[in-house]
Amino acid sequence: MRRFAAALAAATVATLAFAAGSALAGNGIPPLKPTVGTAVAFDKSAPLRSMPMIAPGTEQPFTRAAKTDRSLTSPVATTGHQRDGALQNSPSPNSMSSPLFTFEGPSNEANFDIFGFRVNPPDPNGDVGQHNYVAMVNLTFAIYSKTGTLQYGPADTGSLWQGFSVPDCTDPSGDPVVVYDEISNRWILTQFTTRGPEYFNCVAVSTTEDPLGSYYRYAFSTGEFFPDYPKYGIMSDGLYITTREFGPTVEYQIGVYAINRHQLVEGNPNPTVVSFYLVDGVDPLYLLGDGILPADQDGKRMPPPHSPEYFAGTMDDDYGYGAPSDAINWFAADVDFAHPASSTFELTAQLATEPFDSDFPCAPDARDCLPQPGIVNPAQYLDILSYRQRPTFRLQYRNFKTHESLVTNQSVEARPGIAGVRWYEIRSPQDPVIYQQGTYAPNDGIHRWMGSVAQDKNGNFAAGYSVVNGTTVYPGIRYAGRVPSDPLGELSQGEAVLQNGSGVQTTTNSRWGDYTSMSVDPRDDCTFYYMNEYYLVSGTPADTRPWKTRIGAFKFPGCR
Repeated sequence: MRRFAAALAAATVATLAFAAGSALAGNGIPPLKPTVGTAVAFDKSAPLRSMPMIAPGTEQPFTRAAKTDRSLTSPVATTGHQRDGALQNSPSPNSMSSPLFTFEGPSNEANFDIFGFRVNPPDPNGDVGQHNYVAMVNLTFAIYSKTGTLQYGPADTGSLWQGFSVPDCTDPSGDPVVVYDEISNRWILTQFTTRGPEYFNCVAVSTTEDPLGSYYRYAFSTGEFFPDYPKYGIMSDGLYITTREFGPTVEYQIGVYAINRHQLVEGNPNPTVVSFYLVDGVDPLYLLGDGILPADQDGKRMPPPHSPEYFAGTMDDDYGYGAPSDAINWFAADVDFAHPASSTFELTAQLATEPFDSDFPCAPDARDCLPQPGIVNPAQYLDILSYRQRPTFRLQYRNFKTHESLVTNQSVEARPGIAGVRWYEIRSPQDPVIYQQGTYAPNDGIHRWMGSVAQDKNGNFAAGYSVVNGTTVYPGIRYAGRVPSDPLGELSQGEAVLQNGSGVQTTTNSRWGDYTSMSVDPRDDCTFYYMNEYYLVSGTPADTRPWKTRIGAFKFPGCR
């Protein structure tokens, strides 16, 4: 059934005035008024294992490139490197645990086999459950055992949506995200739509912990606003979605959606959706940036009663959005699903960070940033994407009983002309403080970027990321970490290789994945799984984008 709900179309938001005398130095936002709605379509699918994969050549053309990744402003010309105030200077030993195992994820060759064409970037994303690992990329997904035995796919993501009453959800649109709800042991697989003129977030929730079983399928309308870069987070009460949304002409806003998690996993066809919109032209652009991340809970310990959901954005005073300082913008959504109209969303803090520089020196175009071995044309350098004013997936939440902790990261120019990973741990989120922060960029001439971070149940911290340089390091995958006894702000356990690269990307669009995925096994709450892209062979004139993905697992000694 299909029930288009005007409540989820583009909302007219009351004019927002900054609170006088705000503790946020004039940059406070009064609580936003919510829009309350529900899904516009719902059904229950047959078991995935019994549904045929959509046949090659029967899908709509891929339209993502024409719709997504619009810039709000051009990156400003760099005025030189700003010293990084959190750069890790002490050397690290090579004591990081090696992978327990690795296995291949979906590749661009699967796109060619299914659609007859290849795409860039892959946007690799995955999560681990009780018995499986599910991986999604542009434009396919696959299901594995936890040690890498392929059980389904790679298949067109639309295969999951075949027969759904919103046919846009079967399109190969992209920006997929998969999250495992370890509270109820359910899989949530998602993508946006690009067909228009009405757009949707398509959300499929497994009816059991088996990802090959049936799914409750939902479509949530964003009206005429295209919901670029959707990011998902699960907390005890809700599934939270954030998007950077573009209207038909020049309109821009950040969409925040809270969906009743209990109703989702129970297959309620009318789940309550509480929506908020941060609108360009009303708020300073540096508060919106290029998106915010919702907190995503790991571990069985719930947040304290009546806790809100948290969101993080970043801003850089060297960038063109006009930020007055380097900071993390911290938001909270207090969503009351019993009385949804009383829900609020507000900016609660601006957390001053140590100085960082996100305006990387790229040329000839803004995406041509990181050199590769043997590549002499700068237009074929790789995109660092640090100029996007946002942290990268995920904002992981944990309740350690003695304290609440959230971790995230972003790419920066750590040393002059060298990319690094700036990471943060934020504690006491209702009155947040940056407990520690660091920039990982050993002085070895290797670029490290496009990270994802997480903590295990013991507070061990791991950061996964891409690596490359212009001479000997081909696009590959590494990770580094720390244990709680290490000095604050340092990944003192050193670095390990998940997958070395042996080829280069030769396309001139320079795109690298917009995000990668670090997750923790909910069964032992110790084993990290990381998914990222790499190149095994270089592009050829017939195939300039032969990217592959690799998934690997590792854990810290002593975590059981």
